[in-house]
Amino acid sequence: MDAALATAIGVIGSAVVAGAAAMYGSRISGRAQREGNAVTGFNSLTDQLQEERKELRADLAALRLELATERAETARLKLLVQTLGGTP
Repeated sequence: MDAALATAIGVIGSAVVAGAAAMYGSRISGRAQREGNAVTGFNSLTDQLQEERKELRADLAALRLELATERAETARLKLLVQTLGGTP
């Protein structure tokens, strides 16, 4: 086996190993990218849910205030009816 043949076999072997390493590396980076996308999507969804929950809490507080106002007005009107001699 002369030197040229040995060099050619060495280059072909190196190319095969480099190709296999590149394929393996691309699989790993693809998996990491998918996992990164999943985490980003989860964080985005969590942020949206927290924002929605904050809005719902504000709506609930407004409705509670409205209910308390209605109850106070009802109590005032009942007292007024009793003051005028009626039955509520």
